[in-house]
Amino acid sequence: MSTTLKIIQIVLAVVLTALILLQQRGSGLGTAFGGEGNVYRSRRGIEKFLFTATIVIAILFCLSAVATVFFAT
Repeated sequence: MSTTLKIIQIVLAVVLTALILLQQRGSGLGTAFGGEGNVYRSRRGIEKFLFTATIVIAILFCLSAVATVFFAT
């Protein structure tokens, strides 16, 4: 059981990292030096899917971490 949870946690970590890296980057420090201000816009299409999937995978990762600690021998 412990080995399976560790493997699941590793897979979730890799998927979470990939999802975070696939998301569109923000303006960063550009606004601090006179860049454009942030404009509110809604997420659509693949951007919304990546955002939602990132949240779901992050929650699953946290739950698997708690389960790994709980089932540790």
